[in-house]
Amino acid sequence: MMKIATMTIPDRTLLERNKLFRDIGLESVEHLLKDCQAITLKSGATLLDVGQKNTSLYLVLDGELRVYLNGLGLPVHAVLGLGECVGELSLIDGGNSAAQVIAAQDTRMLVVPHELVWLMVDSSNGIARNLLSILAGRIRSDNLLQVTTPEPSLEFEAATNVDALTGLHNKNWMGEAFQRMAQRCERSGVPLFLMLADIDHFKNFNGSHGHLVGDSILKGVARIMAANLRPHDLLVYLGGDRFAVLLPEKSSDGAIKMAERLREAVAKPVLRFGKSSAPQAASTTQAIQEEHVMVSFGISRVQQGDTLDSVLAAAEGVLQQAKTDGSNRVKMAAARS
Repeated sequence: MMKIATMTIPDRTLLERNKLFRDIGLESVEHLLKDCQAITLKSGATLLDVGQKNTSLYLVLDGELRVYLNGLGLPVHAVLGLGECVGELSLIDGGNSAAQVIAAQDTRMLVVPHELVWLMVDSSNGIARNLLSILAGRIRSDNLLQVTTPEPSLEFEAATNVDALTGLHNKNWMGEAFQRMAQRCERSGVPLFLMLADIDHFKNFNGSHGHLVGDSILKGVARIMAANLRPHDLLVYLGGDRFAVLLPEKSSDGAIKMAERLREAVAKPVLRFGKSSAPQAASTTQAIQEEHVMVSFGISRVQQGDTLDSVLAAAEGVLQQAKTDGSNRVKMAAARS
């Protein structure tokens, strides 16, 4: 069920936070946005269905959408909130939707017809750049599936390899992905690194604010890391407060720079918590505590003969050193003999 309304001034403020308009002044496209409609999709309603023709880009203003590849038979593939958009793939290829998108809660969106999106691209190089960045993120997700599911008949197997909370692949999936990525890097001559990330003081968040806040933090960290990685980097949720990244990189310095980029990206947002023990918007006056989420990284280069367990153990060693040295930092493991 949808309700249609005109765009309001608060909606304009929220639009400025959308990935499509990152570092872009809305003034340059405001005349086009006036022709767009804002809709509210009620919780549980379907926005897009598998095989459905789509002719619009949907910009999320608030609420939450969940994406299921090939329908509801598989776990959640992606969770999309404020700043995200839906429908960009059909914008490019003109094809039907390959996923089912439903509202996990009442969700407001601005509906931008595809022809208006192309007019925005023509009027702004920045919007064109941002659209490419969004598409790269979608390609990264597709690559994650292709590593271990080259045939559509393996959908049931894929269901056991995806974490429902974060939408990321899990350690069960990582074993085969590690072997394929290591072989690919060996053929191309590009070193492969494994980055192990651990949320600092995560137990304190759960203890102080409850597990719902903890789950929100996990989803937030997953989104931030995914947004700051490249299409060929493979991000995995290991469980608890742990994430891992398989990272093809030319040098150790490059791997360290990427880890620092992720660390800074996670630490930048301010989370404010109110009496409801749930994350609130930065402007909420009821907030009683501010927190920055910090992440520590341990990095190990994959060497010939390494197994996933051996390289994880090497990364774990330097991760613990980073924790001992004060957390919120990056450590690289020395070369192993």
